[in-house]
Amino acid sequence: MPSQTEIELQAAAFRRLQKHLMEDRTDVQNIDLMNLAGFCRNCLSRWYQEAAASRGIEMSKDEARRLFYGMSMEDWKANYQTDASPEQRDTFKTAFAENVGKG
Repeated sequence: MPSQTEIELQAAAFRRLQKHLMEDRTDVQNIDLMNLAGFCRNCLSRWYQEAAASRGIEMSKDEARRLFYGMSMEDWKANYQTDASPEQRDTFKTAFAENVGKG
């Protein structure tokens, strides 16, 4: 069982990752994260939702995304998301198939 200090450090690291992705690197597209790392902001929000569910807390996908993104998905897309290129979409098909069930 992790110590309280370890849990607090993990939470701080998560918050820093969240800030990095949501404020510092809004230029990095989710599809690029998926293609390179096998996860994206949507995965992180889903993991947030799954963590809530494991503690008996009901949270919809939209609620989890709003908590992680700090705004609605529609607002994020309007402010930061660009259209994926055909090459990005082709790479994503492979990356997604390789990472299904791993996260």
